Amino acid sequence: MKYKSIRGMEDILPPDIYIWRDLEKKARIDLESYGYVEIRTPVIEDTSIFVRSIGEDTDIVTKEMYTFKDKKGRSLTLRPEGTAPIVRAYIEHSLDKISPELKLYYIGPMFRSERPQKGRSRQFHQIGVEVIGSNSYLADAEVIMQMSNMLRYVFKLNGFKIKLNSLGCKKDKEKFSDKLRKYLKEEESMLCQDCKTRIKKNVLRVLDCKKESCVQVARNAPNILESLCLPCEDNFKKLKTTLTNIKIKFEETKNLVRGLDYYTGTVFEVTHPDLGAQDAIGAGGRYDNLTKDLGGPTIGAVGYALGMERIIMALKKEPRKVSRVVYIATIGDEAKIRGIQIAEKIRIKSNSCLTVLTDIKGASLKSQMRSADKNKAKLVVILGQDELKISKATIRDMAKQEQIPIKLDNVVEEVIKRMGL
Repeated sequence: MKYKSIRGMEDILPPDIYIWRDLEKKARIDLESYGYVEIRTPVIEDTSIFVRSIGEDTDIVTKEMYTFKDKKGRSLTLRPEGTAPIVRAYIEHSLDKISPELKLYYIGPMFRSERPQKGRSRQFHQIGVEVIGSNSYLADAEVIMQMSNMLRYVFKLNGFKIKLNSLGCKKDKEKFSDKLRKYLKEEESMLCQDCKTRIKKNVLRVLDCKKESCVQVARNAPNILESLCLPCEDNFKKLKTTLTNIKIKFEETKNLVRGLDYYTGTVFEVTHPDLGAQDAIGAGGRYDNLTKDLGGPTIGAVGYALGMERIIMALKKEPRKVSRVVYIATIGDEAKIRGIQIAEKIRIKSNSCLTVLTDIKGASLKSQMRSADKNKAKLVVILGQDELKISKATIRDMAKQEQIPIKLDNVVEEVIKRMGL
């Protein structure tokens, strides 16, 4: 029998693991510079947490959750998203006593029983944040700014768009839902079967359907912004003004909604044109009622989640990044020892920013050069017995196919210089 991973749950193998680790490392550094602290919740939760928070009639709960009963008959679910478990932990451990405002981030796997396709897996990974304890549009602005700047300047991702909307408060949502339901009943014959069911159970989700006939109907639907009360309208205007002033580009998008019931107020989505039909990289918004709904204090909150698989897919379509690999090719036992010493000095001098590889098989020089090329090394330091006798090494630039002799004492500094550090 040939064993395989479960369809839609992928192994992350070398060399891709280095991309994942690089993203995680950069995200942690950037998030902590904004005052976020990491939280880790279990991957399995009581099913009722998700039914209560996400919504009993949402697609996630009705179609996509991995739910099962344990030996004691308890209904458990592999977490389909990160916000509800964090709010559960916030309430259970009375984290509001630690600070009136808490800024949390998480990195980890989520699970949804969807049909596997490009950009959509059954086990996927998210980088997310939750700011609990602020009702101000300023928190929304900072969350969107941090997310945008991390994608652009830290992950070096270009071409993404931020779409922005407001759902208003709970009463605004109810008011708009009634308007939308009335409109959709007149256009019901144009809707897919799922959306016909959503009219009764979860009408806002019709606006998020990707089937062309439903998209056409949604284009002429009432505008949710026309249902906002004056405080919610004013709040949204202030958010847009703030984002404009801090130079965060966004597109106000009519009737952008989220597939989870707990969202109110600000909602946003990040998309990338290179990802095809599944173009969303991440999304987020405000959920001021969720903490209270799960039995905690009445407190404002906002957050987002980014899909790591989607980010990596988009990054792979970017121009090839400059190599950070140096290979030390050596000939002879004495040269190998010296090569190991040089490699370690380069690692220390570069603050571990460079990957420095050495021969660990006793291979020929020709074989080592093939290995350097396979590992996409930018520079190769060649060191043999003859070079040792005159205290010199040869540095080869693999892209330019040029090589120069250099004094052994100057090799480390020359490598660091040529690698741009």
